[in-house]
Amino acid sequence: MTYCVGMMLDQGLIMMSDTRTNAGVDNISTFKKMFSWEVPRERILTIMTAGNLATTQALVSLIDERTKAPEDREPSILSAPSMFQVARLVAQTLKDVIATHADEGQRADSAFNATVILGGQIKGSEPRLFLIYPEGNFIEAGDETPFFQIGETKYGKPILVRAYDPAMSFEDAVKLMLVSFDSTVKANLSVGLPFDLQVIEKDTYAVAYQRRIAADDPYYLDISTGWGEALKSTLDGLPGYKF
Repeated sequence: MTYCVGMMLDQGLIMMSDTRTNAGVDNISTFKKMFSWEVPRERILTIMTAGNLATTQALVSLIDERTKAPEDREPSILSAPSMFQVARLVAQTLKDVIATHADEGQRADSAFNATVILGGQIKGSEPRLFLIYPEGNFIEAGDETPFFQIGETKYGKPILVRAYDPAMSFEDAVKLMLVSFDSTVKANLSVGLPFDLQVIEKDTYAVAYQRRIAADDPYYLDISTGWGEALKSTLDGLPGYKF
């Protein structure tokens, strides 16, 4: 399975994805789920994928192929005039890929479905974040819904809902995301490290920071251990139930 989070902040966008696609006692596979395209000083576009691996790889390959020589491979996300138009292109490409793979055309409930988080900024507009569904439709993040999750969302959502603040720093946002991911990893074998992290700072049109967080990363281990101890300490400090 998968867990990916895209989050809007006053400073820009922050994205994180796990890399596990299959899980079992003796069957664990790791694949990258975060992909970026950049035109220096003009646009930065990042997508994260969840769902059928053949579908998501075909989607990314098609999008990437159309960026190699845009004049010969329209439509390209590198020539779309707005993030909304980029979202439309990605959504239509996803829908087409699913239709091609499925036995009887595009079906949202088929084994070939996938969902995508798209984030980025094009010069002249604000950073934007979209959640794209296998049916080819999408929604945009805003004040009421400032972050999107795909994959195994339920385990890591409570901490995001309680602690998210659009004014928080990128450093605090990374901490928040790692707690969310750690909670998911602890609860579900189908999500696992390493994690891919990316920061897009507003009006830079570039990836400001990017790294892969491994299972033995010292900061991640501090967050995982510290969060567990803090929860236990808080629980112990709450009043006991009276019979």
